[in-house]
Amino acid sequence: MNFIFTGGGTAGHVTPNIALIPVMQQKGYCVHYIGREEGIERDLIEKMPGVIYHGISAGKLRRYNNIKNLTDPFRVIKGYFQSLSLMRQIKPVGMFSKGGFVSVPVVLAANAHRVPIVIHVSDMTPGLATKLCVPCAKKACTTFRATAEGLGEKAVCTGTPLRDSLFHGSKTIALKKLGFDSKPVILVMGGSLGAKAVNDNVRAVLDKLLPLFNIIHICGNGKLDESINKTGYVQLEYVTDELPDFIACADIVISRAGSNSINEFLALFKPMLLIPLPSLHSRGDQLVNAEEFERLGYAKRLEEENITPEKLVLEIKDLYASQSKYIENMKKSGAHLGRDKVIEVIMSSMDKK
Repeated sequence: MNFIFTGGGTAGHVTPNIALIPVMQQKGYCVHYIGREEGIERDLIEKMPGVIYHGISAGKLRRYNNIKNLTDPFRVIKGYFQSLSLMRQIKPVGMFSKGGFVSVPVVLAANAHRVPIVIHVSDMTPGLATKLCVPCAKKACTTFRATAEGLGEKAVCTGTPLRDSLFHGSKTIALKKLGFDSKPVILVMGGSLGAKAVNDNVRAVLDKLLPLFNIIHICGNGKLDESINKTGYVQLEYVTDELPDFIACADIVISRAGSNSINEFLALFKPMLLIPLPSLHSRGDQLVNAEEFERLGYAKRLEEENITPEKLVLEIKDLYASQSKYIENMKKSGAHLGRDKVIEVIMSSMDKK
C-alpha cells in the first residue's frame, strides 16, 4: 500500500509530515514524499528511513507583482504533469498535504486520479495554495476551531500533528551542552528562515537581559553575528535533533507566530512573546495567529513596528513573572493530541477495500 505526503517551502510545511510519517509506516504503508527538486523538504525528508522522495518542478503562486510571475506558472504546469506521472507509477491509496506552493500541482494530480486527499490548514486564515486545494480534499484538518467553521462540512478541527521527539527533550542535557548556569532560559526563534527584526531587537537588549537570563538564539541560516561573544548567550543557525532539549530547558519563548512553531510551544506549555511577521511582508496570517493566542491566554503579542528596546525588555520580564498564568491556560488546550486526531481523519478518508 503506497501513501503520499506532500508539502514544502518552509519547515512549517514539513515538520507535521515528519510527525505523521512514522505512524503510517507502522500501519504498513510504503511512504512516498513529493516535494521540490531542491528545498528544505528534501533536506529534511531524505534523512527519514524508508521514505521514497520524488522531486518535482515548483513555482510560487503570488498575488503581487514579481518578475517570477512570468516564469513560475510554467514551473507549476511542469510540476503538475510530473505529479500525474508519479500518480500512475505509485498508485497511492491516499495522500496527505501539509501545504505550501509545491503541494498545489501534487494535489491537483492526485485529484485527477481520484486519490483520497486530506489536507491540513495551520493558520487561522487559509492561504492561496490551501484555497486551491480545499475543493480537491475529502477532509480539511485545521489547527483552529474558527478555521474549521469557515471551511464548511469537510473541515474538522484536529490541532497540529506534533513529533513524538518534542515530548522527550532533556533540560539537563541541554543545560550541560550549552554551559548555562542556574538563571532562567529564554529561547528565541525566528522560524526556519530566521527573522532579521527579531534577531536585531534581541541582540540590541542583550546587555539588559543577560544579567537575568540565559539565551538560546536560533537565528536562521547565515544570520549569526560572530562579533557577539557573551556568557550566557548561544547563537545557532538552525536546530533539528537538539530542538526538543532546547525547548525543554526554556522557561519562556520569543518567536514569530508561524502556526506550527507556536502550537509546538503550546503543547509543551512554554509561555510565548510573539512578534508576528507584519502584513507588509506577508498575507497577515501571523498577525491573526498571534491575536488568537493572546485572546486564549497562551501568549503575549508585540507587533514589530511597536518594538523599542525598553518595551521589549519590559514585555519579557512581565511574561516571565506571569508564566504560571499562561501555563495554566495552555494545559487546557489539548494541543498534544493533534497527531492522533489527524491520523484518524486520514484512515477514515481512505477506501476500506
